[in-house]
Amino acid sequence: MVERVCQKMPRYLVTAHQTATSQPLVDALRSLARLEPTAEFVLLVPATHAEHLLTWTEGESREIARRDADAACDLLNATGVHVTAAHVGDPSPLQAMDDELRDDPAYDALIISTLPPGKSHWLRMDVCKQAERRFGKRVISVMADSNPASA
Repeated sequence: MVERVCQKMPRYLVTAHQTATSQPLVDALRSLARLEPTAEFVLLVPATHAEHLLTWTEGESREIARRDADAACDLLNATGVHVTAAHVGDPSPLQAMDDELRDDPAYDALIISTLPPGKSHWLRMDVCKQAERRFGKRVISVMADSNPASA
């Protein structure tokens, strides 16, 4: 009898919003995809409040997040990153990750993309360290540069 060992495909949960199409995130994911050609990525975009609008609704926030998720998914797949799904989540990045992990806990690591210090609410909230403690998974932090065109 010949025994066959099936290798598990690595899966990454990528949480990003304003930085979902940033060059640093694209580069980081392309690098991982080259190292692990069978890797799968799921993009999670929290429906954070649209602060640039004087008034906003939850529906507007979800629509903006959906557009960002679709654009990032198209861009990443075009650059060779195998994105299997793009989800819009809770406005809180930690709650969005919690919801996703409750539905599908089989992620090998979490990738969290933020704006740079001084611009990032997520860094001020210490989202990366909180996620590591809360979910017990490896967290890879990716920071966009300070160029607004890339964040």
